[in-house]
Parts: sequence; C-alpha cells; structure tokens
Amino acid sequence: MIVVAKIGTSSVTGEDGSVDESAVDKLCAEVVALRSAGHQLVVVTSGAVTAGVAALHPEGGRPSDLATLQALSSVGQHRLMRVYDEALARRGLLAGQVLLAPLDFGERRRYLHARATLARLLELGVVPVVNENDAVADDEFRFGDNDRLAALVANLVGAELLVLLTDTAGLFTADPRIQRGASLVEEVEEVDAELERAAGGPGSAGGSGGMASKLAAARMAAWSGVRAVIASARREHVLADAVERRAGVGTVVAPRPRALGARKLWIAFARAPSGRVVVDDGARQALVESEASLLAAGVVAVEGDFVAGDAVEVAGRDGAVFAKGLVGLPAARSGAWIGRRSPELPAGLAREVVHRDDLVVLVDRPSPG
Repeated sequence: MIVVAKIGTSSVTGEDGSVDESAVDKLCAEVVALRSAGHQLVVVTSGAVTAGVAALHPEGGRPSDLATLQALSSVGQHRLMRVYDEALARRGLLAGQVLLAPLDFGERRRYLHARATLARLLELGVVPVVNENDAVADDEFRFGDNDRLAALVANLVGAELLVLLTDTAGLFTADPRIQRGASLVEEVEEVDAELERAAGGPGSAGGSGGMASKLAAARMAAWSGVRAVIASARREHVLADAVERRAGVGTVVAPRPRALGARKLWIAFARAPSGRVVVDDGARQALVESEASLLAAGVVAVEGDFVAGDAVEVAGRDGAVFAKGLVGLPAARSGAWIGRRSPELPAGLAREVVHRDDLVVLVDRPSPG
C-alpha cells in the first residue's frame, strides 16, 4: 500500500516555532515501521515558514507580507529537512526533498515529471518529503495550506490512504476545548460544504489549515478514490492504526466509488474561483447527465471579473453551485456571448464557455430509472 502522511505546523514545531525534533523522530519511526511491513510512504510536511520565523524573528511575531514569508520559508525549509534527514538516517533511510507548486498538477507535462520523480524515489527506497515551494510560489497560484497539497500528492502517487496528522484526535461533534460532551466523529460518508463550514477556521496561529482544511482535503481524497484519516500526530502507532483500520484511530472519510483524475481534482478543489456562471435548467441537465460542454446559449448571467483560463463556479438559477471549470470566455465581453448560440458568437471567441475536458460536475449523476 502507498500511504501519504501529512503533518501540520502545530504538530511539527514547538512553542518557540523551531522544528520539534522529537515529533519528527516519532513520525519517521512510524514511517520506517510501515516500510518494514511492506508499505511505501510519502511524507508531506508543513513548518518551514514557522521555523524560519523562529530563526530570524524569535520575539517579533509572524510577518504578514508575502515577500518576507517567502524569504522566511527558504530559511526554515532546510532546517526542517535537516531534522527529517537525520531522523531517517538514524534508521538507515534517505530523505528526498520534493517542492511542488499548484501548476505541477494543472499542466500535463509538469504533472508527469512530478509523478515520475516521486515514483522513482519510492523505487530507490527513498522517503519523499514534500512541501509547497513557498519561497517562489506565485500568490495567485498556491495551495494555501498543505492539506490540499497532500490530497493532490495522494492522487499523484496512486495512494490508497491519506493520513492527515494534526493536534486533535479528529473531527468532533463540537469543539472539545469548549464542550466536555463533544465526541469523536469516527466515520464521515460525505464531506459537504456545510460540514466544512461547521469545522471552523485555522486551528493554530502558525498554521494555515485547521479542521475545515482537513475536511476539504479529505473530500479531495475521497473524490480521487483515496481513503482519508484525520488523526492525532501524538497518538502512538497512528500510521499503523490507520493502515490496519483500527477503530478509534481518528475520523475516517470513505472514498467515492468514481474517482476524479489529477487535473480535474486540481480544477475542482485547488483552483480558487474567479467568478460564477449561472445557467438555465436545460444546460444544467446537459452538464450533469451527459457531461457535455457548457455552451453560451445556456448561460443566463455571469458574476465576477474573470478572463479565459480562470476557474469559475457553475450554478443553476437557484444559486446552488453544481460544477466548476476553466472558463474559455471573458466576463468583460459577456454581453457578446451570454445566451447566444455558437454560430452567433463573434469571431475570435471560443465556441465553449467551459469545455467538457475542463469541467468537473460536483454532484452525483441521477440513477437511471
């Protein structure tokens, strides 16, 4: 089994922001144990920015401007990797650093290169340690947190299991820090937007994720056919327990039977929408039931200031979003194409608002009969 294990900032750094060597050592020990049992492991780690802050601004707080954060990540990244490298080396293994960006999943050539690199590292017996390439990331195209990156990596390497390690035991019915009666949700069949909203925002000052981010990543994994487990990084043998499906390991999100490919997963969940296209009932039916391209004739309104190539949400007249895709026509010229049949479109405009290859339907197709 290929397992992707992601550990968050709060679990991999100490109170002063420096890398928590004991936490990394625990994780690496569990990675080695699973490898000895015949499994392959990829680690996705956060903590570079926080480690950089600890090195350069130990008492000055966390900066907010992008340029400084990127500079700090370059300082913290090699400190983080040194700890992983030493923890694995003590057990006779090598760590291989892999820094990824969103476009590595959106462009076919880059996707194939990333997949080949990770596959070869695993073949060589190396433990890939993955992080976002924060030091040079374009603010417009970034994951925002490593939970989503981990879900995309799980798809990239063909993993069967994604373990999201955090500072809580999983998803609870309420915030356990506030309500004593809160209980662990051990199984989630479907992660919807309402559940994500109920999970709240970032969980720690240094991190960018939180439980809502974990659920969003688990949803991504489920849509790519990967079982996801949200669990505590402090739990002993947490990775083995997740692999062995032991009860109480954390919150388990079941995979969907129909998996999305990597590019459509990226479109659906990793690209922030720049606007919305509202369609009539006929267009909605054609998109959901026939997986057709979205044509201008079925569009009744647009929202936002998007250009060709941007990600947009697709909603029905009731405002409910049911699809997402990369738009082929600009909002600035919407008056020239909304509601028009393809032969009526001005020269120079694409024939499809969203081509079927760039469209992801986010609701289940109706069952026949």
